[in-house]
Amino acid sequence: VQLVESGGGLVQPGGPLRLSCVASGLTFSMYTMRWYRQAPGKERELVATINSGLGSTKYADSVKGRFTISRDNAKNMVYLEMNSLNPEDTAVYYCNAYLSTPSYEVDYWGQGTQVTVAS
Repeated sequence: VQLVESGGGLVQPGGPLRLSCVASGLTFSMYTMRWYRQAPGKERELVATINSGLGSTKYADSVKGRFTISRDNAKNMVYLEMNSLNPEDTAVYYCNAYLSTPSYEVDYWGQGTQVTVAS
C-alpha cells in the first residue's frame, strides 16, 4: 500500500492551496480517508475525514468553513481544498487511509507534504 501526497508549498496568508493524495495497493473505496497535520512541537492533529460509502465529512473546528475534503474513488484520490490560510495552518499534512472491520483495523500513512503559510 502506498499513499503519496502532493500540492504542498509556500502560500501567503489568506491564500488557497489544494492538497492531493493518491492511493495504490488497496481497495480505495472501502477506506475512510483522513487528512492530519503536525506543526513543529505539536501533536499530530486530525483535520478532516471523509467516509467510504456516502462520503460524509467531518472537520476539526479550527478548519471548519475553510477546508473541504473530497474523494474520487475512480482515481483513488483524496483532496484537501484549503482556503483563507493563516500562519497557524503551517504544518506537515499527512494523508491517512483507515479501515475497521469486525476482525481487524488497519491504518496507512503517506510521507507528508509541507504547507507553509507566510508572507
